[in-house]
Amino acid sequence: MSEAKTLKIGVIGLGVGEQHVMGYNAIEGCEVVAVCDIDPEKLNAVADRNDVDGRHSDHSRITEDPDIDIVSICSYDNTHAEQAISAFRHGKHVMIEKPMALHRKESEAVLKAQQESGRLLTSNLILRHSPRFRELHRMIRAGEFGDIYYLEGDYIHQILWKLTEGWRGAMDFYCVTYGGGIHLIDLMRWLMDEEITEVCGMGNQLLSAGSQYCYPDTIVTLLRFEGGALAKNLTTLGPQRTQLHALELYGTKLTFVNDMPHGKLFHGDQPEDEKEMTVPYPAIEKSDLLPDFVSAIREGREPNVSARDVFRVMDVCLAAWDSVEQGRTVPVSYLI
Repeated sequence: MSEAKTLKIGVIGLGVGEQHVMGYNAIEGCEVVAVCDIDPEKLNAVADRNDVDGRHSDHSRITEDPDIDIVSICSYDNTHAEQAISAFRHGKHVMIEKPMALHRKESEAVLKAQQESGRLLTSNLILRHSPRFRELHRMIRAGEFGDIYYLEGDYIHQILWKLTEGWRGAMDFYCVTYGGGIHLIDLMRWLMDEEITEVCGMGNQLLSAGSQYCYPDTIVTLLRFEGGALAKNLTTLGPQRTQLHALELYGTKLTFVNDMPHGKLFHGDQPEDEKEMTVPYPAIEKSDLLPDFVSAIREGREPNVSARDVFRVMDVCLAAWDSVEQGRTVPVSYLI
C-alpha cells in the first residue's frame, strides 16, 4: 500500500473505541471517517469530541463502506465475529478487541473470512507493550532466567458489576477467561515463545450468585507448554484489592514477581538475593498497538500481534472453557 495514501478508518463501539479513534487520528496518514454505536447519545458525543462526520448505528455502514480501509471492532463481545466477517468480506483490515469470538464455530468462520480476504487481523492484547513485560521478554531471550519451568499469570480486577449489572451478564454466554484471563495467557505464551498443549480448568460462581449472570465469575486454569513448563491462570472479577496483572516467572537462574509500584527479582532465597525491578508497569494506553498495525498494513507484513497469535490464544481459551464444562483435562486444538 502506498505511503502517500491516507488510510481511512471506521470504529465500531465507542466505549474503549473512543481511545481507538484518538489513537488512529494521532498517526500520520490516518483519518477516522466514521464511528458506530447503538447509543445515539454516546455516538454523537464521541463524534463531536473527535470531529468525526460519519455517524452510524448500523455496523454494516462501516464494514461495507468501500472507502474505509481499516475497521476497529470495540463493540459487545457477542457481535465481534459477525462484524469481523463482514469487514473481511468487504476488504477491510481488522483490529478487534478481545475476545475475537465466543464459540469455536465463530472462530472458524472468522479465520475463513480473513484468509480469503488476504487482509490483516490483529487484537488489542496490550500487555505485550508494557515496558516491564518487554524487559522480561528481553531477559528471557538473553538467557537470564535460565530454563523457565513454572509461571503464574492472573487477571485480578474488581469489576464484578460488569457481570451483575452490565451487558456481559445479559448475554446468552460469557466467559471471564475470554474477557480477562486471555491477556495473561497471551502474555505467558509470548514470553515463553512456546505453544500450550493442554489445559485443565475449574470455576465457581460464589461472587455473582443470584445475579443476572449465570456462569463462573472466577476461573482457574492450569496449562502445560510444549517444552514441559507448567502455568496457572486465575481470572477473578471480584477481589478485594487493587487491579493487578499478576505475573510470576520461575527459572533455574532467576525468579520474577510482578507488584506495584515495582516488580521483584530473586536469584536466591536470602534477603540480599532480592532486588527491585523499576521498569514502569503498566505504562500502556489502549491505543498503543495501533501504530504498529498501521505500519504492518503499509509494509505488507504481519503486525506484532499477528493473526496466528489471535487465533491461537483464542484456541487456548476455548479449550479452557471446554475443560471447565467437562471437568477434565483438554488438549488444545489449533486452527492455524
